[in-house]
Amino acid sequence: MGRVEQQSPPALDRRTLAEEVLVVLVLSLLASAVYAILDLFEAPLRGVTVASVNQSNELLRQIVGVVFGLGPVYLVLHLVRRSGEGTGAIGLGWDRPLQDMVRGAFLFAVVGSVGVGVYLGAVALGVNRFVVPAPPLGHWWTVPLLLLNAAEAALLEEVIVVGYLITRLRQIGWGGAAAILGSGLLRAGYHLYQGWGGFAGNLAMGLFFGWLFVRTRRVWPLVVAHLLLDAGAGLGYVFFRSHLPGFS
Repeated sequence: MGRVEQQSPPALDRRTLAEEVLVVLVLSLLASAVYAILDLFEAPLRGVTVASVNQSNELLRQIVGVVFGLGPVYLVLHLVRRSGEGTGAIGLGWDRPLQDMVRGAFLFAVVGSVGVGVYLGAVALGVNRFVVPAPPLGHWWTVPLLLLNAAEAALLEEVIVVGYLITRLRQIGWGGAAAILGSGLLRAGYHLYQGWGGFAGNLAMGLFFGWLFVRTRRVWPLVVAHLLLDAGAGLGYVFFRSHLPGFS
């Protein structure tokens, strides 16, 4: 019998390899390097210990945190492009932007009207903590940074927990209902710091969003709705916190 020669894997193009390197660095040590550079230029070296460096450039640090916080989303986009599926496979096609935005605004109105009442009721009943939904107050950049944080959370959660996770769970053999439930439980689980009210509310939202994704195969409306929800909560706190229980 002749010897069977092993075929070498197809060579990847330079752009894919460069993107792979960037994704790995973003998710590992690049953030540490950037923060180290900020530390270096925030105070003179002579007579200053690392522990006492004045972190004066807080805005830049906050923006860097948002950028690197989106690293997992970048990884997902890289993976689906590299596999040949494309971003449309996880609901991120950009072919109907206006329709997606309108649907997202409608979702925001529906979920927001119910969610605010449930959240405040849970706080009043003592089954939920009051979470401050805003960055440091008293700066000119508080509101712009609040919007950036809302965009980061919306992209991170909806792209990964809904579009990517449900798609992959279905591909490995999970049924639609099981994939939606798994996605919803994950969302509820990482909101447990809010309390049981936050768990229940986010489970309901996660199941609803998961069902919508399976039905429509669109993630952008969920991203828009989530962004508006977080932005609305943050802006409401910034401008009306004196009217909230315990903040008068």
